[in-house]
Amino acid sequence: MGTVADAWTWLTTGSNWSGTSGIGVRLGEHLYLTGMSLAIACAIALPIAFWLGHIGKGGALAINISNVGRAVPTLAVLGLLMLTPLRMHGDWPTVIALVLFAVPPLLTNAYVGIREADRDVVEAARGMGMSGPQLLGRVELPLGYPLVMTGLRSATVQVVATATLAAIAGGGGLGRIITAGFRTYNTPMVVAGAFLVAVLALVLEAVLVVAERLLDPMRGRRDGRRGRGRGTPGDDLAAPGAEGADVPPGDRKPATASL
Repeated sequence: MGTVADAWTWLTTGSNWSGTSGIGVRLGEHLYLTGMSLAIACAIALPIAFWLGHIGKGGALAINISNVGRAVPTLAVLGLLMLTPLRMHGDWPTVIALVLFAVPPLLTNAYVGIREADRDVVEAARGMGMSGPQLLGRVELPLGYPLVMTGLRSATVQVVATATLAAIAGGGGLGRIITAGFRTYNTPMVVAGAFLVAVLALVLEAVLVVAERLLDPMRGRRDGRRGRGRGTPGDDLAAPGAEGADVPPGDRKPATASL
């Protein structure tokens, strides 16, 4: 408990939040690295996933290729990039490593979301004469939206946690607090830096959950389905227009068999 208390004291000390190496600056750098990496990863992965999911071909190959990025440690990729001329271009080695790490969950979830859209609905829309782009934008994307957002949330949390490696390559971010703590044998500083990264990941996760619900193109329909549930036996008998619906029991006539 002593280390936790000391870490809290370090976090609540005003001088640690100001200056060029303060928490505020490091937090801004971390958000910059995360945002840029996710934007590039989305620009690469989502169009490919949407197109492959729509045509239904090549998805397995693309997913397997993208999953190679999960097998290669991000630190190893960052180390290799630091041996190239890219090391002279600021945060680009870190950004490229994070993009390679973020593409697999984005590509996999978006592809599955589009491909697993209700085929009856898709075929009905196709039968109504919708073109390929209309079918993708107005039917498949709304149906696959939850899985697309799941992939974005997963990639965001992973990138926030992995962006701490930027400090190893001389970059910014909250990882600089952790490495500075290790360098000075300041354990409370290390714990405080790790705590900040965890809180940032949870906050961004919560923001994306709220955004997912607010931006869902089928929010009203999904909520309506949850509210109705599966229904109860006999609901079809009481449906408007059904035989015997809204008719008092005394006015109902017994069925007669035809001879």
